Amino acid sequence: MPLEQETLGLLVGGFSSVFGIMVLTTLLLWRRSSTNNTAYAAVLAHFLFLSIALYFLLKAITFNVDHPMASEEISLRFGISGIIWSLSMVCLLIGLIKFSSTKKVY
Repeated sequence: MPLEQETLGLLVGGFSSVFGIMVLTTLLLWRRSSTNNTAYAAVLAHFLFLSIALYFLLKAITFNVDHPMASEEISLRFGISGIIWSLSMVCLLIGLIKFSSTKKVY
């Protein structure tokens, strides 16, 4: 899929900066908290799988359309991206369940 020259760089730069802020915030919150280790680990796993899924998505978007089997390659990369994205959503769901099931001590 043809893109403008600077679009990919802006997309990667914007994603990386927002992603870095999210990971740093999660790590700082995890360091301050002595509980919910599984929940924080699941959220970080979500971020990891999400970044891998977006990597495959970017590879699909920027694939050379003049390649003889471009349609098949792009479809495969979209499929891989979707599977990894679903794994990231499962990790996020596990993290949310673990956060909501904790008992607070007053």
